[in-house]
Amino acid sequence: MKKALAFFIITLFSSQMVWAQSASKTKHKATKPMQEAAKSQEATEKPQSDKPKSKETKDKPSDESLIREMLANQVKQWNKGNIEGYMSGYWDNDSMLFIGSKGPRYGYVNTLERYKEAYPDKDHMGKLISTISRMEQISKEYYFVVGTWQLQRKAGDVGGSYTLLLRKISGQWVIVCDHSS
Repeated sequence: MKKALAFFIITLFSSQMVWAQSASKTKHKATKPMQEAAKSQEATEKPQSDKPKSKETKDKPSDESLIREMLANQVKQWNKGNIEGYMSGYWDNDSMLFIGSKGPRYGYVNTLERYKEAYPDKDHMGKLISTISRMEQISKEYYFVVGTWQLQRKAGDVGGSYTLLLRKISGQWVIVCDHSS
């Protein structure tokens, strides 16, 4: 199942990112609200692999902890009212894909513009709470994350679910695809 999921996701996004991989100047920023990104997986989840995981050292944090830290920073930036800071978790590339209530939107700049339209001020942004319910490494280069989000705000509370595909590009984990609803 894990291999099938990895194959599907990588195949789906490979066609969108092939041209970008050949570009020598790949920018990568990240964005998306995720607060409790530091929460560990539920104890009831089955182990993801029979292989022993390498222990995290003080010198080199694990990929999962780096991703959780990046996602937690996005929440922190969102809650400061800093959309640009929030977007630092997203891949700054025309092939980055965001799928929301208005359908798919390609590109970092298009996604940033949409966020600014939908959340024009701090009252509309509110306080973001994000909870990761599942995080799975699907290859050395990709992670798949599932979670929920809530905005507590004066303009009315909203919330939903998200799935993220993260990719390690130039040593940095970034969101290459976000489906939030």
